[in-house]
Amino acid sequence: MSDERIELNSDELRQKINLETGSIEWNELVRYFAKGMVVVIGRDLDLIEVAERFAADDQTQVATWIEQEKIARAQDDDARRWHEQNTTFWSVVVAPWVLVQEKTSH
Repeated sequence: MSDERIELNSDELRQKINLETGSIEWNELVRYFAKGMVVVIGRDLDLIEVAERFAADDQTQVATWIEQEKIARAQDDDARRWHEQNTTFWSVVVAPWVLVQEKTSH
């Protein structure tokens, strides 16, 4: 059997991801953290672009970001800080991952 994934062009994928991006608070995210599913996206990256690369299974670009420490799985220290600060995030799910980027406070 062949893999019959629905292929979206780049613009369609970006639009789909953009529509699925939303705000989430730490207390809503904690259960995903407990399952090891949260990936932290650095503030200097575009969350939508990172989600596109995850969705496209662009292992080379994702590996580069990991090496540059621009993305990483959330750690216990992150969770403690987020709990103390009741952090709010921009987030998007690219199964099985929940990609999060801390909202900047103004």
